[in-house]
Amino acid sequence: MTKRIALVTGGMGGIGTAICKALAESGHTVITTYSKPGKEQAWLADMKGMGFADIHAYQCDVTDTAACAAMLARAQQEVGAVDVLVNNAGITRDGTFKKQSKDDWDAVIKTNLDSLFNMVKPVLDGMVERGFGRIINISSINGQKGQFGQTNYSAAKAGMHGFTMALAQEVARKGVTVNTISPGYIATDMVMAVPEEVRNKIIANIPVGRLGKPEEIAGLINYLASDIAGFMTGANLAINGGQHMM
Repeated sequence: MTKRIALVTGGMGGIGTAICKALAESGHTVITTYSKPGKEQAWLADMKGMGFADIHAYQCDVTDTAACAAMLARAQQEVGAVDVLVNNAGITRDGTFKKQSKDDWDAVIKTNLDSLFNMVKPVLDGMVERGFGRIINISSINGQKGQFGQTNYSAAKAGMHGFTMALAQEVARKGVTVNTISPGYIATDMVMAVPEEVRNKIIANIPVGRLGKPEEIAGLINYLASDIAGFMTGANLAINGGQHMM
């Protein structure tokens, strides 16, 4: 395959790391972002220790439009133009709407939804000019079905797919695809830290009888990033073990 450059936002978490590994294994040069300094050197060392030499990390606040543009300009100069963009960065600030503050609302909307504008805007023209691009937005099962205590998160994640469908139509003839994936409950460190009885209640509602694996999410993204995925655009792919079927 053609050697391409993939950028994964929030790539140092459980799912993000799996995505970076899968793309690197497929021959991509991988760039990732992190919000706060501290663990990036250890993460890079771990990745390079596993044989992933062509991997780069940049600090970036995905809610800051100017910071995203500056980071992408620097990455393009130092590594090269981005061919594949995976919008994976996200946060939660859960609580019933009655108790939810404006700060909780704004933080989730800015990180999960505004970040799409901030990251896509600086790379899209280059993708169009080169006649190839893959934009993959990581939504959630809760953006499809809603979730008690997550009005902010569900709204942001549903909004991601509206963005996907509209942009996909604008760039379809230019060789650029735009897709959403909506994972269910995945066995990340965060989910595994939930008390076992709570985790078992979640699993009881998943028809396949288990949590998903980060590598399963990464495998789907790897396909969407590939040359052979050019006929799929504007889609929202559920990967949730049958927990929510549409």
